[in-house]
Amino acid sequence: MPSVFVQGTPVESYPPLAPEARRGAVRRITEVGEQVLHKPCRDVTEFGPDLAALIDDMFLTMYIADGAGLAANQVGVDLRLFVYDCPDDEGVRHVGHIVNPVLEPLPPAGRRLIDDSEGCLSVPGATMEVPRPDRAVVRGYDKDGGPLVIEGTGYFARCLAHETDHVNGHVYLDRLSARERRRALRQVADRRDEVFARRAANVAALGA
Repeated sequence: MPSVFVQGTPVESYPPLAPEARRGAVRRITEVGEQVLHKPCRDVTEFGPDLAALIDDMFLTMYIADGAGLAANQVGVDLRLFVYDCPDDEGVRHVGHIVNPVLEPLPPAGRRLIDDSEGCLSVPGATMEVPRPDRAVVRGYDKDGGPLVIEGTGYFARCLAHETDHVNGHVYLDRLSARERRRALRQVADRRDEVFARRAANVAALGA
């Protein structure tokens, strides 16, 4: 099996960072509690250079923050869009972006929930167990308006579901009990400074 899929298509080789990141600028990542994270995003209706530039910025910002995925509202933009650079459980790397994503419902017979640790760049420093299906299918478009279908299993399926949640106005804390949510927020209070120090070091290392 190929070791890298870009926009759902296998490729022979790929650089450590997506080429989009070289054109991008670092943006501030929004944090839980900010309104833009807690309401459904607007559909993208204009495909062109502004959308492409936003995708470039999102890739670089995701890498600076050591993320596997990043939604547009995580950089304060109210649009249905996310980028990703994420492995699956077989070690296959998946890289790309998807505009106006819709997560397909899975038939109950083919749906297996897996409890695994999950974090979020907008909940800096917290990691909690969250149940997610072990398979995901997301339909949407690329930055030029071409149709896309992206399928994932394991950790990549978790990433696709997590990022689609974002564009629908949800953070993973919404899937936790009140007690677990409080625990996650205590982790943020304890670790936030450390997370931001790592991000600053990454900015310096990448010259961003």
